[in-house]
Amino acid sequence: MDSIERREYIKNLLVESCKPLKGQHLAEELGITRQVIVKDIAILRASGIDIIATPDGYIINKQGENCYSKILALSHNTDKIEDELKTMVKYGGIVKDVIVDHPLYGEIKAMLMIKNLYDVESFVNKFNNYKAEPLLVLTNGIHLHTILTDNEEQMSQIVEELKRKGYLIEG
Repeated sequence: MDSIERREYIKNLLVESCKPLKGQHLAEELGITRQVIVKDIAILRASGIDIIATPDGYIINKQGENCYSKILALSHNTDKIEDELKTMVKYGGIVKDVIVDHPLYGEIKAMLMIKNLYDVESFVNKFNNYKAEPLLVLTNGIHLHTILTDNEEQMSQIVEELKRKGYLIEG
């Protein structure tokens, strides 16, 4: 298969997949290097396909399926991360990203795409196994999350519970 056919194949896999696809797995399946996958993804992005690189692999941003989007300002310490994420997915929310405002670098954003309890547990396990510091430590616990939901009621439930738990920053 030539490069155009390969990119079309990759695009179709991403469109049909419900979960992120690892670049290394794509490379092995297609018998090419990981670097070729990175280049193909860059070309697909340049053609207008909204591909997001998450810690678990590539995924197409399927806007419209979750028509409600809201950026929430939150504050808590590291030991509340799991509870915060579980609160959001409990009501059908997708935690699209985390954003912090760094004094030197400005806005730092990491794609998460956490959709369910399994994703929360997987993220927390990686966090613990890597012994990595979360972005919120750079800003004394203050951070933003973009939350996606199917409807306004789900968003309201998420906001209310985060408020009740004291995580939500209100202005």
